[in-house]
Amino acid sequence: MSNTPLKAVTLTLVRYQKGDQIGHCLAWVSLIPVFISLGGFLTHFIFRRELHGMFFALGLLISQFINGIIKTFVKQARPETCALLDMCDSLGWPSSHSQYMFFFAVYFTLLTLDGIGLSEIKNNWAVNFFPWSLAVLTMFSRAYLGYHTVAQVFAGAVLGFFLGAGWYWFVTNVISEYFPMIEESMFGRMFYVKDSSHIKNVLKFEYENARAARKNMDAKAD
Repeated sequence: MSNTPLKAVTLTLVRYQKGDQIGHCLAWVSLIPVFISLGGFLTHFIFRRELHGMFFALGLLISQFINGIIKTFVKQARPETCALLDMCDSLGWPSSHSQYMFFFAVYFTLLTLDGIGLSEIKNNWAVNFFPWSLAVLTMFSRAYLGYHTVAQVFAGAVLGFFLGAGWYWFVTNVISEYFPMIEESMFGRMFYVKDSSHIKNVLKFEYENARAARKNMDAKAD
């Protein structure tokens, strides 16, 4: 048999000290970017097909690509604690988890404040408390568990904040002008891609149209 050392896939592998209940909780928090990517955006594409959601996800991918480029150039190692985590062969500055979550939080907040499909939701601060609290907890978890230094997680947070704000501006001021064209394209028609950003309350709009369609079907059946 080969004596080549084995390496684990670290996408969902997060280590914490045995018996550390806070570490156990933060290990799950550290997986939030994976849950958002696979559970949130994948589900969104399957069931919603909204262009703003697609470009939201695309922005996160671009942000992570930029993170990898910066790490390659800076070449800053992770803290010494990574020796216990089998992570010392990867670079640490800036933290990709922190960058991901702060990009997500700022983009989500700007969507809410802009009223895209959410203009009739009251107490937007309460809606936005959730993503920001998750972003801060994720940043804290990466330092607490020993995957990054404090400076590395703060660098990721700052970079994610500005990239999220910049990408949102670019999508709403440049790309959104092409949304109607994308809707009418072969791709848009084939995959039922749509843009609902012009609708004040998407939930109410879909609810009322679904009820109207059902009543119309019932009337035809009679």
